[in-house]
Amino acid sequence: MATGELVREDRVSLPEGVEIDHGAAVTASGRVSVAKMYEPTAPAGPFNMVQLARLDEALTLSTRETGLDFSIYIGELGQDSRARAERLHASIGEQATRAVLIAVSPGERVVEVCTGEEAFRRLPDRGAKLAVMSMVASFKEGDLVGGLVSGLRMLTDQAGPAPG
Repeated sequence: MATGELVREDRVSLPEGVEIDHGAAVTASGRVSVAKMYEPTAPAGPFNMVQLARLDEALTLSTRETGLDFSIYIGELGQDSRARAERLHASIGEQATRAVLIAVSPGERVVEVCTGEEAFRRLPDRGAKLAVMSMVASFKEGDLVGGLVSGLRMLTDQAGPAPG
C-alpha cells in the first residue's frame, strides 16, 4: 500500500499551461505521475473472449470424456479441402492416431472431420456426418461457435467414454 500527501494545485508550481486531471499527482521531484486504466487487448480473430471460453470448455470436456484429442481449425482449406484437412491432422504428430480434427472454412463453406486410426474405431464416418449436418445447420443461422460446440457434443456422444 502506498502512502503520501494529497497535493493540491495551489501549492505546486507547474509549468505554464499544464493542468492536473483526476488520477494524476505531482511527486516531490515535480514529476507528474498519472494513473491509467489497463485494458488488455482483445484477441485478433473471429471470436470474443466468451466465445473462446465456450470453445475451450467444449474441447476440454470432449477430450476428458472420450480420451480422444479434439482440435478445431478455422481457416481456408483450399480447393482440395479434404487433403488439406488430412495434412493438418497429420501435423498433430504422434497423437494423431487418437485425434479428431474439425476443420471449418466459413468462406469456402466447407467442413471436414478427420479422425486418426484409433479415433475412427470409436467414431465412424456416419457419426461424423451427423455432427457435420448439425454444425452446418447452426452455421447457416450465423452461429459458428454454437455449431462447433454442438458438433463437439455429438462427436463426444458418438465416441462414448474412454475405454477403461
